[in-house]
Amino acid sequence: MAQDKRVVILGGHGKVAMLAAPKLVSAGWSVDSLIRNPDHRDDVAATGAAPVVLDIENADVDQLAEAFDGADAVVFSAGAGGGNPARTRAVDLEAAVRSMEAAEQAGVTRYVMVSYVRAETDVDTLDKESSFYPYAEAKHHADAHLRGTALDWTILGPGSLTQQPATRRLQVVDGAGLIDGRRPDAAEVGASRENVAEAITHVLTAGAAVRRTVNFYDGETPLEEALA
Repeated sequence: MAQDKRVVILGGHGKVAMLAAPKLVSAGWSVDSLIRNPDHRDDVAATGAAPVVLDIENADVDQLAEAFDGADAVVFSAGAGGGNPARTRAVDLEAAVRSMEAAEQAGVTRYVMVSYVRAETDVDTLDKESSFYPYAEAKHHADAHLRGTALDWTILGPGSLTQQPATRRLQVVDGAGLIDGRRPDAAEVGASRENVAEAITHVLTAGAAVRRTVNFYDGETPLEEALA
């Protein structure tokens, strides 16, 4: 179990972050959750995390580095939520890259990115006129930038997020979201948000999946084995 370790979560009021924070606290972590809206302070505090009001869309590298100072890990679980291509780029790519630079500046080596299952390949297969394309492009380039850093990164790429409870069992898939070369059907591509939260907690606490991209759906492989 981690003892006296501190993690900073970006996107602290998001659904995955709100599930991850209490799990991290239970695992012995001190959690700072960065939020844009001060009205969300009480929600975040109820998870056991310390709410920190900082708009990452507009925060510069120095401001982020100040927030990360003394931390042991950073988790990027923020997102613009789609619908606005300019804001999607600003948050999912530009703010993400600044957070990586800030982590390096602050001397925080451990970095976990919450991405999505086909972020490596969708930019080559999606119609560029698709409403999803700006998100796919932003996540693709953010992940690629992270892989080029000296950080001890982990990229978690879940499938379609669901509200199902955690099973702590995953199906690891390739960058195209294929299972043993087969395209899964719609019933197979879900990933519980709570399983994502469990995955964040495990990779940080166990030091697992360092410098690895793990794309997954809910499945039958024990989480510890899938993320070894």
